[in-house]
Amino acid sequence: MLRENINDLIALSVVAEERSFTRAAARLNVSQSALSHTIKALETRLGLRLLTRTTRSVAPTIEGEDLLSTLGPCFDTIEARLQALTDSRGEPSGTVRIVSTDYAIDTLMWPKLAPVLEEHPKVNVEFVVDYGYTDLASAQCDAGVRYGEQVSEGMISIRIGPDERMICVGAPSYFAACGRPETPQQLSEHRCINLRLSTHGALYAWEFEDKDGKDIRVKVDGQVCFNTINPVARAALDGYGLALVPEGLVSREIAEGQLELCLEAYCPSFPGFHFYYPSRERPSSAFQVVLDALRYRS
Repeated sequence: MLRENINDLIALSVVAEERSFTRAAARLNVSQSALSHTIKALETRLGLRLLTRTTRSVAPTIEGEDLLSTLGPCFDTIEARLQALTDSRGEPSGTVRIVSTDYAIDTLMWPKLAPVLEEHPKVNVEFVVDYGYTDLASAQCDAGVRYGEQVSEGMISIRIGPDERMICVGAPSYFAACGRPETPQQLSEHRCINLRLSTHGALYAWEFEDKDGKDIRVKVDGQVCFNTINPVARAALDGYGLALVPEGLVSREIAEGQLELCLEAYCPSFPGFHFYYPSRERPSSAFQVVLDALRYRS
């Protein structure tokens, strides 16, 4: 590739990422007309149409997608190497963007990271709350946090927390008024607090396991529904029904008697939270600081 094409290829990559000449021009600190001229000149030299332009959006053509799929990893490798060289000269610095659930952030990640960030003022962390199976590349995230059994193959995965359990809980006032289910199937007779999953918009089917290790999935019904887990626990505390929540989220409330367990024999443990990321390239100094802070030490 001719050297004079490098800046033009960077411009193409930014336009494709932003899906807008206006936003891309602002990011590159050039005028929109100059950026449009750059892309047209690149297309003319290559003899290919790389972008499809409409009045509302910009999207890569098939040829553009093919070129960008090659450029992305190359630019990422160069950027990572330059960052590593910069990092090696002094204090750790940079930004790490992590996608996770609010529960993992509140109960596990923030308590570990807060004191470390105070020690390293040039290390920045951006949290993105998402309950779906987020693609790190499309979300522009450096890493994610999921339960161990949910981490995709091909990812580097580091345990950052102990094994977990999803437990069924309710307020003492609820059990006094409505009784206590003895099997997961009896949940159909109870008010339950639902969780709507962001992955496909469906309600979460509660998952249990019998004494033989056979999975049991139960669809429940109730008066209230949330799309994050923290308010589910809050509604259970207020007596609005039964909730299926991570044990670590309500351990204090159980110890204090504000919530009580039921169906405990059907609630097995599973691998806890893992920190995962896709690249085996040398991580930046900021990423290494975050990784070392989160690593689970039993």
